[in-house]
This record gives sequence, structure tokens and C-alpha cells, in this order.
Amino acid sequence: MDLDPTTRTLTLLTLLQSGGEWTAADLAERLGTSIRTVRRDAQRLRRLGYTVEARPGPGSAYRLSPGVKVPPLLFTADEITALVAGLHLIRAWLPEESVASSALLKLDQVLPRPLRRRAAATDLATEVLQQPGAVVAAATVGVIADAVGEGGRIRFRYTDQHGRPSTRLVEPYRHFLRAGQWYLVAFDVDRDDWRTFRLDRITDISAVAGTYQPHPFPDESIEHWLTTDFGRVRPGSPRPAAEVAEPAR
Repeated sequence: MDLDPTTRTLTLLTLLQSGGEWTAADLAERLGTSIRTVRRDAQRLRRLGYTVEARPGPGSAYRLSPGVKVPPLLFTADEITALVAGLHLIRAWLPEESVASSALLKLDQVLPRPLRRRAAATDLATEVLQQPGAVVAAATVGVIADAVGEGGRIRFRYTDQHGRPSTRLVEPYRHFLRAGQWYLVAFDVDRDDWRTFRLDRITDISAVAGTYQPHPFPDESIEHWLTTDFGRVRPGSPRPAAEVAEPAR
């Protein structure tokens, strides 16, 4: 067994969390390493905030302090900075939702002490000004994400740019942010064509039971598809301005 330090430390923590007392020799055998390395990995866990108790002597042994059941979060300090800053961005785009704030609170509750300090510092130092554009519901994004991940379909009520309501059955492909608005790219089953939809104009969204074979996206990228007027501009022709407009109904 040849584990990198992070994987080895995570494996050590998993063994200790299984309960009881482990001798240094047993841990070294399970990890495929030396007793000296086990000592170093146990110290690394302590630096991350986990209470690893050691019984010294010839038969040295290790155990995790009773009550320590939190799953390991072996992030680096810079990874925590990225997570907290990202949650601030989400909170600015979802001002009427509490999900980003509650996620920050839960992150603070499960991080080891040194990383908790970095998270608190990043939270204090970061402010994202209110973003332009319409408000998006986290639940809408979640239903779309689940359908994309499962290759499923969704149904929703939609009001287009002219105020006309309709019910849509689509195969979602991606949602994206552009020019201050969130959009969904999806294959419209009833219209047999690809469409873009403003997320803030979607209501009554729900997943459709069943599994389907999704239509392949017709372009190399969403960016290229948009800047070629939804694939209608031929190579070499003048391209329209890169602004998202909903294709005709």
C-alpha cells in the first residue's frame, strides 16, 4: 500500500472512528507504513482539531476521544477561503434565500479549529455587493440540477419576454449566468428544438417521473451556440452581438 499523506491521514481517522484502541503496530500494518509515520499522522490530525489520545510505552496505542463523530473535512485553508467566498457570491445572487447563510453556519460547526478561524476571517473580509438582475430561487436550481444529473425531464410554467404564459416539458442541459441573468438551456420536447429560458420566469417547476435518453447538445459549447444565433449563423458570417435572446416560440 502506498498512500499519499492526505489519504493516509483520512484512512487513519476512519480507523480510529471505528472505535476502541489501536496499537501503533496495528495501525502501521493497516496503513502499510511505519510506526513513526503513524505518530506523524496522529499529530497531523491533532493540528486539524481532532482529539487523538495516545498511550505511551512499548505497546503504544491510539484512540479518538469519545464523542468525536464528525466526518473528516480535510480541506486546506485556501480551499476554505474559496468555499466561503463562493457562498458569499451565491448569497448575493439569491438575496431572498437563506441557504448560503445556513451553509456558512453549518460549515463553521464542523470545521476543525484552525480552519474555522480561516473561515471566520474570510467571512468577515468578504462582501459582495447586491447583484443586478432578477432573483433566482434555489429550489428551481435544485430541481434542474437533479434532472441534469439523472438525465431526466422537468415541467414548468413559463412566461416569455412578451408576457405570454405556457407550460413546457423539457430536457435540461445546463443553467448559466450571463449579463446579469440566469438562463436554462434545454431541449423543448413539444417544440422539438433547443430553447433558452430565464430562470426568474420559471414557476411551478417539477420533475417528470421516468428515465429518458437526452438529446445531445447541438454545438461544441453553449458560448458558441449563443454567439452564432443558436447555431443558425454559418461559419464566416458576421456574428450577432453576444447577448442572450430567447428563440421564437
